Amino acid sequence: MSIPKLKISSILPLTIVLLGAILSIACENDQKDIDRLTNIEAEEAVDISKDVTVIYSDSARVKAELKAPEMRQYHDSTGNMEFKKGVLVIFYDDNAKESQRITSEYAILKQKQKLTEFRKNVVITMADGSVIKTEELIHDEQKKQYYGSQPISADFTDGRGQMQGTSFISDVDFKIVDFTNATGIIYPKSNSSGFPGFGN
Repeated sequence: MSIPKLKISSILPLTIVLLGAILSIACENDQKDIDRLTNIEAEEAVDISKDVTVIYSDSARVKAELKAPEMRQYHDSTGNMEFKKGVLVIFYDDNAKESQRITSEYAILKQKQKLTEFRKNVVITMADGSVIKTEELIHDEQKKQYYGSQPISADFTDGRGQMQGTSFISDVDFKIVDFTNATGIIYPKSNSSGFPGFGN
């Protein structure tokens, strides 16, 4: 009786294939664990607060009040504060009276750039009843101005009438607003001499 001789060369490739498959599965599991841990760390880098009220003051004078159903504060290199569920900001003048308020469905405060971005159904209501609507409002704290690249409409009650534009830039009080591609209706005052009287 003869014992068949096994060829090592035919067994060796199969062993290598099986070993490679095992290592591949192990590496895949390791990568999944790494991704899972990374996601956990990313989640832990955010503080989520509910029903938030933040008071901004300067020299013991309240300048603004922010209210939001949710605030996310990121503990990363940006330090951003995000409001995914909407925000209301009320501004006060030197006499502690409301001067304007801003509402939007989304906002983000970019700490390093000193920018606050309001997006989606942004409405600015002034103390005199003027109402400004847009989809984007960006406040530049350093330049002390507002601007936006989305269409804007304004209904002023101070004699400036109704104005629209494809974008804009403004001072923080919306007293001087530069509309791009502006159109609108101006309501002249009754004693204005800048328009023809048509015999009246």
